[in-house]
Amino acid sequence: MAGIYVHIPFCRQACTYCDFHFSTVLNLKKGLLEGLLHEISIRNAFFRPGEELKTLYFGGGTPSLLELNELEVVLDQLKRHFNLDHVQEITLEANPDDLSPAYVEGLRELGINRLSIGIQSFREDDLRLINRSHTASQSKSAVKNAKAAGFENISLDLIYGIPGLSMAAWEDNLGEALELKVPHISAYALTVEPKTALAHQVKTHKVRVANDEDYLSQFEKMILELEKAGLEHYELSNFARPGFRSRHNSSYWKGLPYLGLGPSAHSYQKGERSWNVANNALYIKELSRGNLPLQESEVLTPIDQFNEYVMTRLRISEGINEDELAARFGFGWNEEQLEVIGFYQQSGHILPGEGKVRLSLEGKFISDRIISELFLGNDDF
Repeated sequence: MAGIYVHIPFCRQACTYCDFHFSTVLNLKKGLLEGLLHEISIRNAFFRPGEELKTLYFGGGTPSLLELNELEVVLDQLKRHFNLDHVQEITLEANPDDLSPAYVEGLRELGINRLSIGIQSFREDDLRLINRSHTASQSKSAVKNAKAAGFENISLDLIYGIPGLSMAAWEDNLGEALELKVPHISAYALTVEPKTALAHQVKTHKVRVANDEDYLSQFEKMILELEKAGLEHYELSNFARPGFRSRHNSSYWKGLPYLGLGPSAHSYQKGERSWNVANNALYIKELSRGNLPLQESEVLTPIDQFNEYVMTRLRISEGINEDELAARFGFGWNEEQLEVIGFYQQSGHILPGEGKVRLSLEGKFISDRIISELFLGNDDF
């Protein structure tokens, strides 16, 4: 099982918190799409024989800024150079204000079968604070339009820990999301990333971020409310009804191969990771010269691969299967790791059970600490 990620690096306006690669200047869009088509054509040997493509994901940026005919050209080029016969899930990230009835109907006709809609909040004050381009009413209309066009697989993005977001307001946000009856919800803590507008606002005391207690209480409320509504908490930031997990993102957490296309996109294949330049003009220039637009690549050491496995597997509900761990790496937990596991089982942060290590509800609150304590160091190998 393998996947392709396509990065569309354009946005209508800049969200204050975002540190992904994007540009609000669209004058390079034509040249970038030409470069993307060329990159697709020269990376068609990335996957190994027998690796079936199962997922395709358009992320960004804001992929829904592309016209339908532009998306069609990219999809046609992907079909020309990759076997998409076995692809089960084609996701497009979208802003609510882009999802008009005509646009979502066009997406369905192109074969897009999953939408990930960046709602973030149903409160107008929140949307203005983080500089989103849509309104709360547009969010609801977007979901309505998508359903009318035949989309069943819809995911909504929410953010908690927004400055000024009370527990009551967060409960209202969760309630609004649940009323839309979508099968998947992703929810992320607002983080202050360096070099973002939010970081500058915090530094200049224009915005005061939530404290740790607020983050944890909103995280806990989210888990309880969404699980009560029948959504499975299958990954730390993701909830789904049965059969509606994100297949593409699940491949990341399970260490499966994926090809990243577009500026800043990452690729992974059997312990080797590479990533493209995060500069639109340079991306176009390199491809016009016939070069791959790679910025860097790295071969993960056995310790890197082990630690990455621990980090990603403890994020998902299945946790770590000890037999699979031993089969994959040729060894299991060492004495120090077993002590860590035993300690957190006794404290109730790791669920009891033979052969598996899984986080409890309380363990999810301190997942970063537990994961880091299970990492191997250079002296352990």
